[in-house]
Amino acid sequence: MTPQKSPISGYDQLGEAELVRLAQQGIRGAFRVIMQRCNQRLFRVARAIVRNEAEAEDIVQETYTRAFAKLDTFRGEASILTWLTRITLNEARGRLRTRRKTVDLDEIEDAQGSGVVLFPSMTAAETPEANAARLQIRHLIEQAVDDLPEGFRVVFVMRDVEDWSILETAAFLDIKPETVKTRLHRARRLLRTALDEKIGAGMKGAFPFLGARCERMTAAVLARLDLPQESTEHSPQVSGTAE
Repeated sequence: MTPQKSPISGYDQLGEAELVRLAQQGIRGAFRVIMQRCNQRLFRVARAIVRNEAEAEDIVQETYTRAFAKLDTFRGEASILTWLTRITLNEARGRLRTRRKTVDLDEIEDAQGSGVVLFPSMTAAETPEANAARLQIRHLIEQAVDDLPEGFRVVFVMRDVEDWSILETAAFLDIKPETVKTRLHRARRLLRTALDEKIGAGMKGAFPFLGARCERMTAAVLARLDLPQESTEHSPQVSGTAE
């Protein structure tokens, strides 16, 4: 169907049932709000499977195109987000099957470590340095998530990123709740190990004190002490021979 211009505004205040009803009539504003409400989850689910942002965006667009073309078949037995998520999963998995075989999750169980390291704190701060640090940490986490096997990665995104319940995740992926728990546990262990290696390597360089910071603080203390400036004739001389 071809979306029509909206005769009224305020669609973002409408409930899902009314939005779907208007979208089924081809109202553009209803389509827009539905997409705005669903975009983040659908993108995260697609990206968790294909590990590519551009392709994830294309998958979500294809999902909307296919779903909206048959929106008149939507009966509201589940939420519109649930319906769209299932279509996204199928589209992403279909594309992945054309590229590579699914990783056997059980093969890596023995390779996992059991060390515990918490994710870095993402507390808000206003300084450019803190913002840059948070961005770098986020990239490290995203890279570590991308490196997980597909089954672990999707479960982790659904449970720990999107905060789906165990039963919801199991239903969407057509696996047992116990399998969701196992895969999430293994995913967290893999992430902790990976982040421990990536972040631990840089810990020795944390809180640097030499250079400009050292000079600035030294000068500030000397100024507070109100000591006279040293003349060159009183500067200590370095002997050319060792005593």
